[in-house]
Amino acid sequence: MLRALLGAPLAVTGLAGCGDDEDTPVETSPIELSVFWYGGRERAELTERALRLYVARNPRVGFRVTWHDRVGYYERLATQAAGGNAPDLFQLDDTVLTEYAERKILLDLGGYVADRRIDLSELPPGLVRYGEVDDRTMAVAAAQTSAALVYNRSLLRRLRVPEPHTGMSWQEYVSWAQRVSRAAGGRVAGTMDPSGDDRALWLWLRAKGSELYQGRRLGFTAGELVNWFELWRRARADGAPPGAALVERAEGGEAARQLVVTGHAAASFAWAHHLPELQRHTRDELALAGFPGPPGAQWARASVYWAAYRGTRHPDTVADVINFLTNNMEAGASLGNERGVNPALGIRRYVRANLTDPVQHRAASLAETLTNQLGPAPAPPPMGHARVRALLVTTARSVRSGRMGVRTAASRFMAQADAALAG
Repeated sequence: MLRALLGAPLAVTGLAGCGDDEDTPVETSPIELSVFWYGGRERAELTERALRLYVARNPRVGFRVTWHDRVGYYERLATQAAGGNAPDLFQLDDTVLTEYAERKILLDLGGYVADRRIDLSELPPGLVRYGEVDDRTMAVAAAQTSAALVYNRSLLRRLRVPEPHTGMSWQEYVSWAQRVSRAAGGRVAGTMDPSGDDRALWLWLRAKGSELYQGRRLGFTAGELVNWFELWRRARADGAPPGAALVERAEGGEAARQLVVTGHAAASFAWAHHLPELQRHTRDELALAGFPGPPGAQWARASVYWAAYRGTRHPDTVADVINFLTNNMEAGASLGNERGVNPALGIRRYVRANLTDPVQHRAASLAETLTNQLGPAPAPPPMGHARVRALLVTTARSVRSGRMGVRTAASRFMAQADAALAG
């Protein structure tokens, strides 16, 4: 359901227009910008607080702010874009970044970055790169996150099993999960089954020198996919993950259904910034490690971006707001780590130094641990990525249930995924 956060616009002033053309008229009348994002109430409150800081410095600009649950958000945004009335400033993620850029919905921010009206000098280079489509800056990371292993520290202490750690190989991780299952006498599985998780597959591929994508095509072979499915077929045979029904219930990503909080597994796969939400669903202490495999398989990854509508009447002001949300220390402190760690490194360090919540501190600490070990960023996923993700889930389910053999399933996936990307 769409929620109107503010009954009346926030009154704010944007900076005077200063486009590439010297004859561009300077805006002097009040400006109202529409802003749209997905997330929960906490995100809404923190984002509103940051926008109010902008209001205080720029009393001529107003914000008409709305937010939405993650489910249904992109359907509404697509409807608005199709009607030519998309919000001036909105949030999106890497699933749709390339698609929205190629459909010419997004404002090219390259000129603002080039003259530092949007200053990205404090962002890790890989994080900047991950907002580019065809070498053009089409979005700016609102926060950075890491693919994380979330594990039940309290359970492992009760079972007297060592904690997993960043840098374990995938096979070491599977062996660890088998050990947990044995120590628990089969009452709790060691791990969630990530065979249908595109994050896990992508990092497993990068550890072997491949990629999920090469341009608008898959970046791996059917043989590599067979090896991935075989890894988890053997893990299931040895009792590392639980049964298919529990795994499929958790695959939707809903925090309350993750096996690490329902008590069905000692570890699940998630984004690091989701740890506080997961922790709220269990009394046991949860902790984080990086995904299995070398840390260099990960990259500076945007959890979500800020993007501007190509048809906005106030591009300079929208760009100024993006710059403010990215580089203003007070805004960064107000936003905190709810979307992930701050994209600007100086603000990130300041926020981390002032964290009082131990759970948020654990999530920020993982980002700090990985910072100097991350590999180069790939291009954002191509158009069709959402369909490929869905195909991977259904293919993994068919293998997990035994409805389809590994090789047949891999060949079928490759053909369907190629068609989706060519689409």
